[in-house]
Amino acid sequence: MTNSKSDRQIRYAVVGLGWFAQEAALPAFAHSENSKLVALVSDDPEKLEELSQKYGVDHTYSYEEYEDCLASDEIDAVYIALPNHLHCEYTVRAANQAIHVLCEKPMAVTEQECESMIKAANDNGVKLMIAYRLHLEPANLEAVEIVNSQQIGEVRAFNSVFTQQVEQGNIRLRDITGGGTLYDIGIYCINAARYLFQDEPTEVFAVAATKGEQRFSEVEEMTSVILRFPNERLATFTCSFGGAKVSNYQVVGTKGDLFVESAYTWQGEIKHYLTIEGQTQERNFPRHDQLAAEFTYFSDCILSDQEPEPNGIEGLIDVRIIQALYQSIATGQPVTIPTLERDQRPTSDQSIERPPVEEKPDLIHAASPGGE
Repeated sequence: MTNSKSDRQIRYAVVGLGWFAQEAALPAFAHSENSKLVALVSDDPEKLEELSQKYGVDHTYSYEEYEDCLASDEIDAVYIALPNHLHCEYTVRAANQAIHVLCEKPMAVTEQECESMIKAANDNGVKLMIAYRLHLEPANLEAVEIVNSQQIGEVRAFNSVFTQQVEQGNIRLRDITGGGTLYDIGIYCINAARYLFQDEPTEVFAVAATKGEQRFSEVEEMTSVILRFPNERLATFTCSFGGAKVSNYQVVGTKGDLFVESAYTWQGEIKHYLTIEGQTQERNFPRHDQLAAEFTYFSDCILSDQEPEPNGIEGLIDVRIIQALYQSIATGQPVTIPTLERDQRPTSDQSIERPPVEEKPDLIHAASPGGE
């Protein structure tokens, strides 16, 4: 007998057990009432043994055994937390076995890979969601509402800084795996500009800068970007792997502005400073489990047969923009982008809050980008 939607859980395999999967994703299932962790996929036997014991997971697989996992009838969905260059292959293989896919961003490294992923999902009737956790996050969704309601007047400009120190040897510093500032952290700034302006850029320009450090031998240390949007609006941002930890954005309108501090964090408090005609209001948004919100939302989309809002098209648009930005860096010229329209955008209706993870888990053969 089929369970009702209210008591059915979507069964997940987590594919890739690096830092973010261990610190953010695995603990999140405790707060995702409609989602259950049932399988782990990794080539590290120690990770599989220790994490399966810690989380009570019965089924573990190596990457060579991925097809066995997909065909096992033990899982309904995969959460893909692999290096960027593997996203396409592992998504397509899952879709071809009628398994739903929640894939980390960036969706892939090229537009062609993104299109292959979308086609595989469509051909096999499965849900494909790209893990834009901020599309469910209350502070960022409230920022969307403030902009949409024209509290700060007609929006004219967006500016953001997203910087951090990334240690030598980290996968984000490798070209072959799809590393680089734009793919890893610049994507947050691009996506924020798009959901705040509720529009797509038509032209982009970028410059990169790199000090002569060994750790930046394969990818740029820092990138600054200008995005031109319809109605003569401009978005700018700088992202860096060689700067202190900063994560904020500011949206400027004709009557005021909104400054969001720690805007892109996945685990901390986020602050709003809303200034209208010289008067500033502060608002704090407490930390909560953004990954639990993500699993809850995706599982609900599967159970209710709804298209996830941050779908494959959303992921494709950002990758298209990133590729155009690297083209601009290479040529020193602005690059025009053909617009790919979105019929859905994040709104406060999809805001989800779950209690924060209280204890930081011990990491097994993994380290954060800063080596913490």
